[in-house]
Amino acid sequence: MDQPLLRPLLESLDPACYVDPAIYERERREIFARTWQLLGPVDPVAAPGGYFAATIAGWNIVVLRDRDGVLRGFHNVCRHRGAPLFDAGEGRCDVLRCRYHGWVYDGLGRLRKAPHFGEDPGFRVEDWPLTPIRVATWRGLLWANIAADGTDLSEAISTLADEVADQPLETYRVRRSERFEMASNWKTYTDNFVEGYHVPGIHPSFDAVIDFQRFETVALDGVVRMSAPQKSGSIYGGKWLWGWPNWTLSTFAGGMNTSRIVPLGPDRTELVYHFYFAESVHPAERERIIETNCAIVREDFGICEHTQKNLASGAYTPGPLSPRHERGVHYFQSLVRAALA
Repeated sequence: MDQPLLRPLLESLDPACYVDPAIYERERREIFARTWQLLGPVDPVAAPGGYFAATIAGWNIVVLRDRDGVLRGFHNVCRHRGAPLFDAGEGRCDVLRCRYHGWVYDGLGRLRKAPHFGEDPGFRVEDWPLTPIRVATWRGLLWANIAADGTDLSEAISTLADEVADQPLETYRVRRSERFEMASNWKTYTDNFVEGYHVPGIHPSFDAVIDFQRFETVALDGVVRMSAPQKSGSIYGGKWLWGWPNWTLSTFAGGMNTSRIVPLGPDRTELVYHFYFAESVHPAERERIIETNCAIVREDFGICEHTQKNLASGAYTPGPLSPRHERGVHYFQSLVRAALA
């Protein structure tokens, strides 16, 4: 079914949404504390003892595979004085011990020891477990949700599941991860990702190998799909998917990449990319694809950072959105508005 055109002169978000610390705090609690977050490949926690620690909009979390083989997740926060149990990243761990004061937890998050604590008749170790979070895996990818209840992962990513049902995701192996940091709000970058309007101006090499006149953006349930025919064989075949609120998954012949758009503050954002390939893709071709993708990401940095400065300057008032190219921007911003209403 064809999508109805956006009404003319539909306006973008107010610039305060991109710079106000109070709005950022609302987003942390109303968006990022309530949604499923794509952490990346399941590899770090595939075997017992493996763990992966990350940050979700300021919340430190850890996912681990217990000795019994069960996947569990917790806030990476010791119940004693709030110190982290793990540094960010992945590894193996047999004992969950806070390095600050030595409190020890088991794989279920239960406090087992509080060494040298002293005598206190009101203190019971069973009263101080780690705070759990929800975790799940899907087709080789690891997800987490801080909320204690709410939508299951299968429901939250049902559109994604449909979009990549014909792709052999599980057969791809992660080959590299890359991190980028930019001085812009997470929404400034997301607005940029979910539209192809900027391709001719910002990505000339990308524009040269696709048919921009047939670039298509479709807003689905929780997902924006972008695609464009390629003029010749390149990495740009396939489609680019963005999902609410901050993950991406893009497919191409022989592989895919995923990313997390991680808010670090009102005006700072980190991108965490993973690149996955079929075994048949030659190492040299893998490197070419990775470097080409990373070059495109870096091209977005400059315009996003300059746009962020203008949003903060007070000189910008909300402008119109293109009914042809900015359906994705409109859809993303409508979800933000609804979450903060």
